[in-house]
Amino acid sequence: MKYLIVGLGNIGDEYADTRHNIGFMMLDAFADAQGTTWADKRYGFVAKCRVKNAEMILLKPSTYMNLSGNAVRYWLQQEKIPVENMLVLVDDLNLPFGTIRIRKQGSNGGHNGLGNIQSVLGTENYARVRFGIGNNFSRGAQCNFVLGKWTNEEQKLLPERLKVTSEIIPSFCLQGIDRTMNLYNGK
Repeated sequence: MKYLIVGLGNIGDEYADTRHNIGFMMLDAFADAQGTTWADKRYGFVAKCRVKNAEMILLKPSTYMNLSGNAVRYWLQQEKIPVENMLVLVDDLNLPFGTIRIRKQGSNGGHNGLGNIQSVLGTENYARVRFGIGNNFSRGAQCNFVLGKWTNEEQKLLPERLKVTSEIIPSFCLQGIDRTMNLYNGK
């Protein structure tokens, strides 16, 4: 079986290590654990790996967050992967820091990257891992918070949380979304 694992973020040094790039960070942690390397391809950076019988195409779109759907559509078609074999990794400011919520479908929850994917694909029926970044910002400061760097305390906790998200990816591919949700939601 073949799977597309998409980490959402924004390209460029100014966005590295920001809360909005946690999708890239989750995918990088998994790629590092698998010993795979990234190649600059059409619409994004791509890596490939295999865990047991699951072949995984890892994608970090280079289209910026709000246009991620174009990259996702291209790689689903290019690799002939059905949308039910796709997992999207994304930030969520409605969840406390480090909280993990896995869903097999649903609304974009106000996330522009997910919104664009849903618009381009014409469906909400794909799995996603939402990583809580918290919402510790004052009124009108959401953009600065989301595009801001992690606090020192958050940076200390990130490695353990990224280790958990690295377990979710093979679980999704090998055990399915329902079992993965049971194992990792709220963990």
